[in-house]
Amino acid sequence: MNDSTSSSQRSPDGAVKAAVLAEALPYIRRFHGKTVVIKYGGNAMTQENLKQSFARDIILLRLVGILPVVVHGGGPQIESLLSKIGKKGEFIQGMRVTDTETMDIVEMVLAGQVNKEIVELINHAGGKAVGLTGQDGGLIRARKMMMKAPGTSDELFDLGHVGEIDSVDPAIIHSLLASGFVPVIAPIGSGQEGETYNINADLVAGKIAEILKAEKLILMTNTPGVLDKDGKLITGLTAREIDGLFEDGTISGGMLPKISSALEAAKSGVQSVHVVDGRVPHCLLLEILTNEGVGTMIRSH
Repeated sequence: MNDSTSSSQRSPDGAVKAAVLAEALPYIRRFHGKTVVIKYGGNAMTQENLKQSFARDIILLRLVGILPVVVHGGGPQIESLLSKIGKKGEFIQGMRVTDTETMDIVEMVLAGQVNKEIVELINHAGGKAVGLTGQDGGLIRARKMMMKAPGTSDELFDLGHVGEIDSVDPAIIHSLLASGFVPVIAPIGSGQEGETYNINADLVAGKIAEILKAEKLILMTNTPGVLDKDGKLITGLTAREIDGLFEDGTISGGMLPKISSALEAAKSGVQSVHVVDGRVPHCLLLEILTNEGVGTMIRSH
């Protein structure tokens, strides 16, 4: 804008932008040097405009001194490849049943396709991202997950190559963060005998947030947040309220591991946990750097 432009000609957008930047300042100061773990999934991974806004959000957070760590899923991409070879995905309580053939596809999609795509997205937008799986640097040690079959009290169901986390060694994450990189992690872990396990990305994000003593865990999803029976957004939840929503079936399906992981992280010292609407452009900046918030905040008590 040149000096001859009168104040009456100036766009009101400039004042709005300045106000937004001023509003962000205390949050930047508060979270500078703090780690934020982000579970990236849903529409935000498949819609072009949302992918771009996610990459720019990650870069801006890093530039203002916040340390983002990204953990991603890849459900739609896995389903797409499974259908091409004539297989149908099967889920029990939000967990994918994973036989050996499915595990090969999960590994190919998560480590070979989706992880590389996210890294390229951030790097192309001007960031410095590095892709990992839980197998790199001994990051995630896992064991076979056995799950109670629905409707029974004690029968255990074998989910195949589905793992639960035994331990996390964050050394490689610390090393990358200290060197200015954004770690992008695919949720695959190694067993004691070198076997490969598919682990729910929400569980991985929660455990990594806990081990890193993260300031925030943000779970991006395809809903406005946690909804009540009438479909209305619940903006805040405590552990006791969540137990009630589990019991009456309000939280079910794919939301079960997401909310269980969020609650576990909140109980284990992560300062705040947010389930946010990944369909909202720049949802990360709205959640972290403004008064707005775009989802449900979960507290341990």
